Amino acid sequence: MAVAWYNVTMVTNPEYRSASIIVERTQTGLRIEKRLLKVLKAVAEYHDVSLGDLVEGIVLHAFEGKCAFGRESLARIKQLKEVYGLNLTAAASHHLKEKGEK
Repeated sequence: MAVAWYNVTMVTNPEYRSASIIVERTQTGLRIEKRLLKVLKAVAEYHDVSLGDLVEGIVLHAFEGKCAFGRESLARIKQLKEVYGLNLTAAASHHLKEKGEK
């Protein structure tokens, strides 16, 4: 299954319509909230893409001030947040602290 948000970007931009873009990727040790990671992994699985590809797509959209997901994907994300108990919103983003952290 093609990821709708990624496919639309590829199709609507003539520069990328038929060309592959060669990039250099690096392995990273990213620390992320546990429930958020579970939802991201589930979204990646739902769209049949790797977690890295999903994160790249989200970030590239965010850098342009665009939403990376369509209505169907947002509805699925809402369901997955309920399944994994993820009640955080964007407002929490600069207030997260790890257990035992002051």
